[in-house]
Amino acid sequence: MSLINKMLQDLDARAGKPGAEPLPGDVRPVLPAEGRAPWKQVAVIGGAVAALALAGYAGWLALERRAAPPVVQARAPQPVVTPFVAPAVAAAPVEVAAVAPQPAEPEPAPQPQPEPQPEPPAPPEKVEPVKPPRKEALREERSKPVRKSEPAPKSAQPVKPVAPKAVPGRTETPAQRADNAYKRALNALEDGRVTEAISTLQAGLRANPRHEASRQTLVSLLIEARRPEEAMRQLQAALALDPRQPSMAMLLARLQLERGGPALQTLNRTMPYATGNGEYHAFLAGVLQREGRQHEAAEHYQRALKTAPQNGVWWMGLGISLQGEKRDAEAAEAFQRARASGTLSAELQAFVERRLKQLGR
Repeated sequence: MSLINKMLQDLDARAGKPGAEPLPGDVRPVLPAEGRAPWKQVAVIGGAVAALALAGYAGWLALERRAAPPVVQARAPQPVVTPFVAPAVAAAPVEVAAVAPQPAEPEPAPQPQPEPQPEPPAPPEKVEPVKPPRKEALREERSKPVRKSEPAPKSAQPVKPVAPKAVPGRTETPAQRADNAYKRALNALEDGRVTEAISTLQAGLRANPRHEASRQTLVSLLIEARRPEEAMRQLQAALALDPRQPSMAMLLARLQLERGGPALQTLNRTMPYATGNGEYHAFLAGVLQREGRQHEAAEHYQRALKTAPQNGVWWMGLGISLQGEKRDAEAAEAFQRARASGTLSAELQAFVERRLKQLGR
């Protein structure tokens, strides 16, 4: 309904109300001339009224826009647990568009036409709006204990690394072969396989003759197995490679003494490398004493006693050599030192007492 029609209806209603002032008698309505229609006047009046109406409406709209506060764009908070939402609804973000007030200068139009309004979209069926989680719900969710992750299936569990196999054609060094043979021999000894351990050590020494641990173990096993000849060959081979082994020389000399071998030569060959070794000098003194070389024996006993002055056996050996040299006073003193040491066995203690009686002490 246009604004002009509304104004006309208001005038008609006002004129038809009871109590309204009647028109004066001399005022009569002017009838239009027959055959002529005042279209030009009506058009001018209608245009003026329409322009005034549009101007008033534009001013009222501007005042409303200035008074209205700006709308702030807001985003719905994302919930912790998102329920299932239909694809059509999930695609539409929840936003509020901000409309900034802009001054609009409406242009006068002869006949304003109302814009067609789009039809509202159909609401989705059974879709509840997502509400932001409360603080209490968030606290409860954080306070819940975290469940341990379930064990991975057998197919996803890591596989233990497999030791790489020996590369075909790769040879070990002599030192590596000797070390491996020594380890295998020790394992055989733990199982009581002595013969296998001996053969394994022999094979390792053929690969590396300077493997001292294998040599010493093999000699001990041969002596326990009552194979002294083989033990002496192993000792001689060791001293031929390195004569600076006093313990090996003493062991070989002991085996040679039992079989009438050249024990003294073995000891003399290694003596330069036994300086300060009391055991070695005392052992050499005993071999010299058996050979009847009392003077040299007494000297080596004295060297040994410098390293261990409380050794009663060595004092007794020195007294025997000195008595053989007819040095009775020195011999008696040596026997007395042996008796006072308190380290002799009962048998040796009785021997020292008899020697002292012979010397009149």
